[in-house]
Amino acid sequence: MARTDETHLDDLRDAYRDAGQGTERPPKPKRELASEMTPLEFARFCWRQLTSMRTALFLLMLLAVAAVPGSTFPQENNDPSGVATFLRDHPTAGPWVERLQGFHVYSSVWFSAIYLLLFISLIGCVLPRVGVHWRSLRSKPPRTPARLDRLPEHRETTLGAPPQEVLDAARAVLAKRHFRAERREGSVAAEKGHHRESGNLLFHLSLVGLLVAIASSSLFSYAGQRIVTTGSTMVGTQLDSFSGGTWTTIDDVPPFTLGLDAMDVAFEAQQSSQRGEPRRFAASVTLTDSPGDEPRRETIRVNHPGKVGHTQISLSGNGYAPVVVVRDGQGNVVQDGATPFLPQTSNYDSTGVVKVPDAVAADGAPVQLGVQGVFLPTASTNAAGQPVSVFPDAVNPLLVARVWTGDLGLDDGVAQNVYTLDTSGMSEVAGADGQPLALTMRPGQTVQLPNGLGSVEFAGVERFASFDVRYTPGQTAALVFALLATTGLILSLFLPRRRVWVKAAAGAGGTSVQVGGLARGNDAGLAEEVEGVLRRLREALGEPAPEPAPDPGGSPPPPAVGDDEQPVHVPEERP
Repeated sequence: MARTDETHLDDLRDAYRDAGQGTERPPKPKRELASEMTPLEFARFCWRQLTSMRTALFLLMLLAVAAVPGSTFPQENNDPSGVATFLRDHPTAGPWVERLQGFHVYSSVWFSAIYLLLFISLIGCVLPRVGVHWRSLRSKPPRTPARLDRLPEHRETTLGAPPQEVLDAARAVLAKRHFRAERREGSVAAEKGHHRESGNLLFHLSLVGLLVAIASSSLFSYAGQRIVTTGSTMVGTQLDSFSGGTWTTIDDVPPFTLGLDAMDVAFEAQQSSQRGEPRRFAASVTLTDSPGDEPRRETIRVNHPGKVGHTQISLSGNGYAPVVVVRDGQGNVVQDGATPFLPQTSNYDSTGVVKVPDAVAADGAPVQLGVQGVFLPTASTNAAGQPVSVFPDAVNPLLVARVWTGDLGLDDGVAQNVYTLDTSGMSEVAGADGQPLALTMRPGQTVQLPNGLGSVEFAGVERFASFDVRYTPGQTAALVFALLATTGLILSLFLPRRRVWVKAAAGAGGTSVQVGGLARGNDAGLAEEVEGVLRRLREALGEPAPEPAPDPGGSPPPPAVGDDEQPVHVPEERP
């Protein structure tokens, strides 16, 4: 049995050699030591190692591992406050993370080195293969093997047509089956499936393009947010928050202006399970691309952003901005304007803070005030007796607030969140009964503060819109390259590479025809391909299909029973 396997292996090796795909290769020379190489030879050795597919796969895995710290540690360009918090909470590990560029992972030296090496490796690996594949596409099919019976798939038959007619018909049949066929002396050689390698190259070239698109997005993209109340205007270079790419600053944002004229918001008001669900969000704005340009009116809706050049301005949220007027103990207006309150529930229960750093008490002493409030668009009382909102639209607005005095911390030089109030250095204002003072106000109401601190007035309600300002270069290119990579992968996986040869020679009883097939790798459809070529060749020549050979181990078919005959019952033999 072992001898039979060795003989079969020798036959396959001979067939591959005859078909132009010899498995035997010249022995590789022994690798020289680096000390024995010339500088040019050493450089070529390093280049071969860098551009090998094994190195490319290793670098791709290493890049994925190197990206892990970027999601573990806060990044300076996206979360500077998180970096400051990490350094404060980890006084020992924080400086080491900073030295190792853990807060700038994607622009660090080590991450950039891996990225560039991967890029060079892929290019050096793919580009030479493109030239080889181009020459392969223009080359002729391989020569016909001397013995087709040694190929993995082989069929023989005898046809009545002359050899030349058989070969002409074979060439036409193979061409219809998308083979690149060539007529030769006594045979036809055909080959198809070159685009399997085309798909492989397309996948790798698209991967290079995808890396370039991602790199351009990482270097030049930016994103920022700004909350704008109705009737006010924002400037593109003045954003509430900003995160940019490695080579991007806020100065790269176009100097556009956006004025929010009105907000068109509607909710489901019918008594159903959908009550309170949003139905329409739209912001009517006035846009000016740059100073001195003619303003234009636009309507920005969800999934319908406005554009200034290549920068998108999207509507990301909305809410209410109560107009709070604060007068100090001297009667001076120290705060007057709409203050955005951030929604906390689907019914727009919203929280916000009004900070007054320059108030003066009735006795002339300077004082800082902080008003911490909850706005309820449609106020009601729950089972626990607490005020809540039962509908997101402003049907029955109510403002519930508490007042604090003390140091707001605005002079510490540390950035603060304008929507929160740090009460660690403050004391809550108490009422006449000594309990914390709770202000409950409807639009137009004013509440006097004790101890000559002044008054707080709830003048009305405005709406605000939250806008995302975003520029992401390479986004369309990344989508295109991803689709091309998917197409190339499908071609490389499902397109078979096959070679078929047809031989025809005159014989005693007609023309002896041989059809042989060879595939690169495992191909379960090769036998069907060879059978299909032979079957279509017979049909093209008008030859009848051969009768199936009788099964030597089977029993003859039972005799047919006529209409006027009854089957004979043969008794079963018993032991």
